Amino acid sequence: MNNSPTLLEIDSAAIKHNLHYFRSQIQSNTKLLVVIKAYGYGSDPVAVAKILEQEKVDYLAVAYTEEGVQLRKANVSLPILVLHPQIENFDRIILYQLEPALYNFRSLNQFIETAEKNQSINYPVHIKIDTGMNRLGFKENDIGELQTVLQAINLKIVSFYSHLAASEDPKENEFTMNQVTSFKEMAESLSNILPYNPLKHLSNTSGIINYPDAHFDMVRLGIGLYGFANRDKETAKLKNVFHLKTKISQIYILEKGETVSYNRKFKAEKRSKIGVIPIGYADGLKRNLGNNVGSVYIKNRKIPIAGTICMDITMIDLTGIECSEGDEVIIFGSQDHILEFAKKTSTISYEILTSISQRIQRKLI
Repeated sequence: MNNSPTLLEIDSAAIKHNLHYFRSQIQSNTKLLVVIKAYGYGSDPVAVAKILEQEKVDYLAVAYTEEGVQLRKANVSLPILVLHPQIENFDRIILYQLEPALYNFRSLNQFIETAEKNQSINYPVHIKIDTGMNRLGFKENDIGELQTVLQAINLKIVSFYSHLAASEDPKENEFTMNQVTSFKEMAESLSNILPYNPLKHLSNTSGIINYPDAHFDMVRLGIGLYGFANRDKETAKLKNVFHLKTKISQIYILEKGETVSYNRKFKAEKRSKIGVIPIGYADGLKRNLGNNVGSVYIKNRKIPIAGTICMDITMIDLTGIECSEGDEVIIFGSQDHILEFAKKTSTISYEILTSISQRIQRKLI
C-alpha cells in the first residue's frame, strides 16, 4: 500500500459537473464519447470510467490497446474506441472486445486478416480520415480505393471520424471550416456505399464549444471533462478535478550565505526558513519551476520553490510563514494554479496533468 503523504485527489463531483456542462452544449440526440487516454489525463482511468458508466455516456476512447485492456479487466463494459491501435495488438483488441481505429490500408488489411483468423464477423471498427491534421488517417486521394475495400469486407463500420487541428484558435476559423467541409464530403461519400449509416464525429472539446454546426452524430470530450476548455471564459464555467497535495517533511534554518540543493541555485540573503517536501521532477513537478520560478501553497499563502527541484524532493522558502512539519502543502488545487505552472514552463495544462507520476497515490473524492 502506498502511504506517501503526497496525494492526487480526483474530484468526482467536478467530473460530473463538467460532463453535464458539455452535455448542455450538444443536442439530445448527439452521442457523447469521452476520452480517458493517458491515465485519464493524469487522473485515474478506471475510477473516471466507472463514473462515466453511471452517467451513461455512449463511448469511451483510449490511445493504446493496453489502456483499453486495463478498463476491461476492471469490468468496464462501455464500448471503447482505441485511437491508435498497433497491428501487433489486433488479437488482444478482439479478445477484449475493443474497437480499433483503422487509419491506412496496412492497418485495415491486417485487421481484416485478424478478424477472419478469429472468426469474427461484423466486428466493430472505426475509420479515421485525415482532413488537415496530417497525423493519422486516410487521405482524400484514398477515398476511391477505400470505398472499394469497404464494400467487400466483413467488418461493421461503426464510425467515420477526423480530428480538428485548431478548433480553439479563432484565427484559424477558415482552416477549421475547410476541415469541416472536407470531412462531411469524404464521410458522406464513404457512407453512401454502405447499406447502413455509420456515425460521424469530428469535434473535440474546443470543437464542441466553438463549432456547434460540426457536432454531427457524436462529439469527443477530452480535456474539458477535467476542467479546461482552452478559453478562459469557458474554463471558468468548469470545475477543477485535480488537487495535488503533500506535507512538509522537515523544516530547518538556513543562515545568511548558505545555499540549497544541487548547483547551489538558492543562496540565503538573510536568515531563512526552508521546508522539504516529498515530491520532485520524477513525480511530474517540472524541474524548471525551481529557484523562485514556481510556487506552492500553504494556508492559502503562496510559497516560492527554493533551489533546484530534485528527483524526489523539493525545497520551499518558508521564511516568515507560520507552519510546522507535517503541515499540508498544496502543489496545485485550482485551474489557475495549473495554468500558472503551464505558463511558467511554456507548455499547456494537458502536459502538466499527464506528467503526474503513477507513483503518486490517487484518491477519488
